[in-house]
Amino acid sequence: MGGVQSFRELCDRPKNTNVRLSLPAVCFVWQIAMIILFGIFIRYDEESDAHWIEHRKHKNISSDIENDFYFRYPSFQDVHVMIFVGFGFLMTFLKRYSFGGVGFNFLIAAFGLQWALLMQGWFHSLDYTDGKIKIGIENLINADFCVAGCLIAYGAILGKVSPVQLMVLTLFGITLFAVEEFIILNLIHARDAGGSMVIHTFGAYYGLSISAMLYRPNLDQSSALHGSVYHSDVFAMIGTLYLWMFWPSFNSAITDHGDAQHRAAINTYLALAATVLTTMAISSLFQKHGKLDMVHIQNSTLAGGVAVGTAAEFMLMPYGSLIVGFCCGIISTLGYIYLTPFMEKYLKIQDTCGIHNLHGMPGVIGGIVGAITAAAASEAVYGQEGLINTFDFVGDFKDMVPSKQGGHQAAGICVAVCFGIGGGVIVGGILRLPIWGDPADDSCFDDEPYWELPEDEESIPPIVQYNNHMRNKDLKE
Repeated sequence: MGGVQSFRELCDRPKNTNVRLSLPAVCFVWQIAMIILFGIFIRYDEESDAHWIEHRKHKNISSDIENDFYFRYPSFQDVHVMIFVGFGFLMTFLKRYSFGGVGFNFLIAAFGLQWALLMQGWFHSLDYTDGKIKIGIENLINADFCVAGCLIAYGAILGKVSPVQLMVLTLFGITLFAVEEFIILNLIHARDAGGSMVIHTFGAYYGLSISAMLYRPNLDQSSALHGSVYHSDVFAMIGTLYLWMFWPSFNSAITDHGDAQHRAAINTYLALAATVLTTMAISSLFQKHGKLDMVHIQNSTLAGGVAVGTAAEFMLMPYGSLIVGFCCGIISTLGYIYLTPFMEKYLKIQDTCGIHNLHGMPGVIGGIVGAITAAAASEAVYGQEGLINTFDFVGDFKDMVPSKQGGHQAAGICVAVCFGIGGGVIVGGILRLPIWGDPADDSCFDDEPYWELPEDEESIPPIVQYNNHMRNKDLKE
């Protein structure tokens, strides 16, 4: 970590500057820029344009029900709920940062999806005949996926940064995401329907690298607020349940209609179920008196959905999905117990939400599972046409074979990790500049610096520090 420490020092500036970028100025300028850019580049695609009726006749489409809206919108709405409700409420566990957890999640998502439509549009949806980006319902799903990577990164620095810093994180995160997604999916030709590599692995290591760059040696000044209370954990569990229920839609939303989408939902459903039981077992096993830790139940129960993402549309088989969920429940829960405190103490990475355990390690496992499953694919299992359709062996990749596809899947993992770490170090250096209005060490994990709080708010009595997402209070000796 010596190189990171040196880069931190290089990016440091005197802290007595009076220059600060205000949230209203950034929001107004950004929204005006979006209006201008959308006016120049964004148009409806043929299925959302008023010329759809002409397109129907030209393509001999008999009914409006063939419009992609009717196939994709239910999945889009499920993903949308995950982004705004699932991720938002999952971050409300801190006793005095619920406004910031769900409110800044709202800000990042609304800010990021606009930029994502542009960035992903330039790479994937640009019509070279007129220079316009044509968007439809699938573009909205992909924009939400893009935002998800930034929300994952937000989890690592929850409560320690300003809203303007979060907007900068999102601006660069969306840009990096669009580039690495294009490289992995188009140039390398890896398959990643549920985003284990493109979304989760990238987002986790992007956030962890930023957290390393923004390391606060005196964060213990806010230790009294770095924990949860009963009702904040209940609210966070609401986010967990929304994410858990809708994750099959997340992993199947942009897969091919028919068997691939059907298979992705089944595989995710089973992996998630296995993860819950395993997490419960490991949490109880490693805690005194056999009690459960709510931190594990809120987070590790979702790890199976992350890890099955890449292989969700493959012939993973139902028992394979259960194996993936079983393994990730163990690894993620033990990560919260042992790895997160180790990372803070020795690697100087303060991971507020434990995203390395929920997204980082399961994302890498998902990439590995995808590579193995792809390399083991055969005509006996998929059929000749099924093999071509599942792995998109057409065009420049028509001569691809499963063993080679497995190597391409593995390469996708490396690209995601490199973009996450490299981009996070650079963006973290930018966020160290003293112009962003970040909170002081003794004001972290507190809504007061950025939110108007109710005047009649009840005072919170002193509470013995709860086992937050970084420390473990109650392990068996």
